[in-house]
Amino acid sequence: MGKRSNFERMERDFYPTPLAAVTPLVSYLPMGARYCEPCAGAGDLIRSLKFLGYECTSAFDIEPMADDIWQHDATQITLADLQGADYIVTNPPWDRLVLHQIIERCAILKPTWLLFDADWAHTRQSSFYMEYCHAVVSVGRVKWIEDSPSVGKDNCAWYLFDNTRPRLSTVFYGRSA
Repeated sequence: MGKRSNFERMERDFYPTPLAAVTPLVSYLPMGARYCEPCAGAGDLIRSLKFLGYECTSAFDIEPMADDIWQHDATQITLADLQGADYIVTNPPWDRLVLHQIIERCAILKPTWLLFDADWAHTRQSSFYMEYCHAVVSVGRVKWIEDSPSVGKDNCAWYLFDNTRPRLSTVFYGRSA
């Protein structure tokens, strides 16, 4: 799944988001915030955020895995698709071509929280996107496969992209536990 393993990647990077990966975000997402989930898969992130007090206004995926998630491409969303959301929150595919398209598209619509590998921020390819990255919240390693005896090999972070307001600097928040 990662750059240091020989495991086959799941098709379209489908790795359900566990609650442990979501909890570091809640200190930085206003309580009760309404959000859109554009890479919803089977709805795991939605269930975690609902449990933590947040409301999903719309959920879709390029290949939905639940009846209440509609089919739509995250790289093609519009303001109307957000159905009144204050934020976009998702665990997107980590494939750089798709990830960068999602960052570009979503960040012009609403403040966008994306969960992906922490190393990305230290690469040349990130430099353009870091111009509108307002915050990085460290998560650490995530256990992506529930019945696996081990965690993933990459550290993860939540990134806040927002191209609707000026960025003074990117604030990094380390792990709290």
